[in-house]
Amino acid sequence: MHPEVLEKCRQARKASSFLAGASTTLKNKALEKIALSLEKNKKEIIKANKLDLEDLESQEHYSEAFRDRLQLNEERILGMTEGLRNIAALEDPVGEVTRMWKRPNGLEIGQVRVPIGVIAIIYEARPNVTIDAGGLAMKAGNAVILRGGTEALNSNRALIRLVRHSLASLDLPADCVALIEDTDRRAAMDLMRANQYLDLLIPRGGPALIDTVIANSTVPVIQTGAGNCHTYIDCSADLDKAIAITVNAKIQRPGVCNALETLLVHRDIAPRFLPGILPVLSKLGVEIRGCSVTASYFEDVIPASEQDWKTEYLDLILAVKVVENLDQAVEHINVYGTGHSEAIVTDSYEHSRSFLARVDAAAVYVNASTRFTDGFAFGLGAEMGISTQKLHARGPMGLEALTTLKYLIYGSGQIRE
Repeated sequence: MHPEVLEKCRQARKASSFLAGASTTLKNKALEKIALSLEKNKKEIIKANKLDLEDLESQEHYSEAFRDRLQLNEERILGMTEGLRNIAALEDPVGEVTRMWKRPNGLEIGQVRVPIGVIAIIYEARPNVTIDAGGLAMKAGNAVILRGGTEALNSNRALIRLVRHSLASLDLPADCVALIEDTDRRAAMDLMRANQYLDLLIPRGGPALIDTVIANSTVPVIQTGAGNCHTYIDCSADLDKAIAITVNAKIQRPGVCNALETLLVHRDIAPRFLPGILPVLSKLGVEIRGCSVTASYFEDVIPASEQDWKTEYLDLILAVKVVENLDQAVEHINVYGTGHSEAIVTDSYEHSRSFLARVDAAAVYVNASTRFTDGFAFGLGAEMGISTQKLHARGPMGLEALTTLKYLIYGSGQIRE
């Protein structure tokens, strides 16, 4: 095994045993200490992040959306500190007794929440994940090993130095949070196979990353991130509401997994909706790839291919399709969606209920932007990722999703006959 991976996995396993028994008070003190350290060292973090951004300048294949995901500024650093404090304010799930019952033989059996143990996360160029993942894992009593993208290495190093120093200052094992700094592919592959030390692996990034982890990991995996998200404009939709939701879902931050990628429009409302929304999106820099009906309402539409319905652009590109009815919209979503976030804009209660029941996704919206699928926005403090699978967690993964259950059995000398 790669020497850095082996050493940090061993250290994390040892640290996890200590952290599992740490008090809520101590864990919250650590979160506050990290938040204060980030605030105090904003200039150091931004300086390190600038090195990463400068390294991208000569590489044209990186989109503006990618650069946006990588960039850190004072506002984003303060957002990370707010997330840490929100996590500290949340109830600690560790130790919660979820059930307790007594058997006829006198055995008292209880279920209690406990940490998962050691969690690894492999992610791409979003240095805020370093802090979100570290804070959530630690509050839930888990050690965490982070393997970020090459593009964010300087940023992640700066952040992890501050995190580990904060932990050590409170006599918590610094190895509760570790960063794999070697960006060689071998290090990532060995991390995927470190099932002797890891209890869970979470890939957070694009389809290529997730597919690689699923194909190669011997550690249990929770899939997160891929977001081919849709918004369906129903025949009864309020047009002003539909325009505002569409623009927000696509434009507010196009490079993230909960951004709108495909807009579906009922044929009856298309003549009133599309001539209004398409020029607005175009002026905002969005490239429209649409079906033939969509193209009849706006001249700057690029004909959509089959691939466009499958693509998570993470960029200022939007696929648009006119559908016959709600049934066709649901069918399209369930065929091409990634199980992330889907929305309907409608004034019909019946249609909203049908959409909620039939669309297969972690988060399904009525009359709201898909951009809200986020641990912070859901009141979870932050998120480890957004699970698009159904076991053992689904949707934004907050504290509870980072725990498992243990049975505690109290007896008075019972033996089984």
